[in-house]
Amino acid sequence: MKQTLEVENVKCGGCANTLITSLKEEFGNVEVDLNVNPRKITLDLEDNKKEALKLKLRSLGYPLSSDELSGFQKATTTAKSFVSCAIGKMNS
Repeated sequence: MKQTLEVENVKCGGCANTLITSLKEEFGNVEVDLNVNPRKITLDLEDNKKEALKLKLRSLGYPLSSDELSGFQKATTTAKSFVSCAIGKMNS
C-alpha cells in the first residue's frame, strides 16, 4: 500500500540520495519530496513493516515526524543525519 510519511532532518539531495539507496533493498522504491517542509517520503509499505522502517529511518538520522524522541535522541538523530547527508552527497 502506497504511503506518504513526514520525516525530519532531510535537507538536500544528499539526504534524499541516502534515503533512496538505503531503503531500496528492504522497502523498494522511495520518492523523496524536497519541495515541502517537513519533507515527505512516499513508498509502498505494508503495515507489518512500518516499525522496521521507523527504526531504519531513525538509524539514518531521519526519524518520522510522528516519533516521540527525547532531547538526547533528537540530538543523536540530527548528528546522524549530517553523516548520512555527506555520504549521500559523495555517492550521488
